[in-house]
Amino acid sequence: MATMTIRLSDDKHERLKRLAERRGISLNKLFEEWSTVALTEYDAQNRFRLLGSKGDKQKALRVLDKLDAAFQDSRG
Repeated sequence: MATMTIRLSDDKHERLKRLAERRGISLNKLFEEWSTVALTEYDAQNRFRLLGSKGDKQKALRVLDKLDAAFQDSRG
């Protein structure tokens, strides 16, 4: 496992600590969750671009429809 050091203003650091506390997780876990979301979004974007580069527009549009449906379902 790697260790990473980041520089934040004191104010931002305190606000992030409070956010993590309200969620009942550590600051480390908060950043781990955010990094997972960022990488998932990145992978999805790359997959979409790959489908687009293969010229299968209908398949790419179906992927977008699934994403739209999932987003709508998650919002209730």
